[in-house]
Amino acid sequence: MTALSRQDVRAVDRWAIEELGIPGVILMENAGRQVADAACRFLGSPVARRVAVVAGAGNNGGDGFVAARHLALRGAVVSTFIISPIDRIEGDALVNFKAIRALGHEIHALTESAVANLGGRLAECELVIDAVGGTGVSGPLRGAAATAVAQIVAAARPVLAVDIPTGLDCDSGLPTGPVVKAVMTVTFVARKKGFDEPGAAEFTGEVIVADVGVPYRT
Repeated sequence: MTALSRQDVRAVDRWAIEELGIPGVILMENAGRQVADAACRFLGSPVARRVAVVAGAGNNGGDGFVAARHLALRGAVVSTFIISPIDRIEGDALVNFKAIRALGHEIHALTESAVANLGGRLAECELVIDAVGGTGVSGPLRGAAATAVAQIVAAARPVLAVDIPTGLDCDSGLPTGPVVKAVMTVTFVARKKGFDEPGAAEFTGEVIVADVGVPYRT
């Protein structure tokens, strides 16, 4: 199976939504549930296990919100840390943010200065889910995203990356600055092109290709 470039990923999403007619929120649900499934396999039993989800405002963050909901349903103690202003969350990610908020989940909307102290809180958890930025991120991380990645690394806890470790370029497989070092990456539809480049495995850890309900297509 050919690995997907950043452009390929966008094409698959457009094809699924515009031609197959599958709403993006269904793709997000499928993706987030696959992340939760992988997290449960890693933890053994999720019951009473402390999990942190670190999320941005985009679709990668939305996948994280879905994973948080399913993990909580299975008995995990989940804390969701959002590194972007709430009013920047939109579309399918907003649907899933509203769901965990309505369910009374523990949610921390962090100011940029508060992100700088995130590492200590993550260090208390047994698993950190990196849902900060996905395959669409290119170029060096800036602001709260760069700080969040540095704090995830500083916490020195096992990390499960959603689709791609934040800070790793989808196409080159090279760090663009601070980069999450995951023990496991749950990636969607197919491996990403950069995963097969020398040195990328140091950041991705084990790569699990997860089905989100659409066939492989480039």
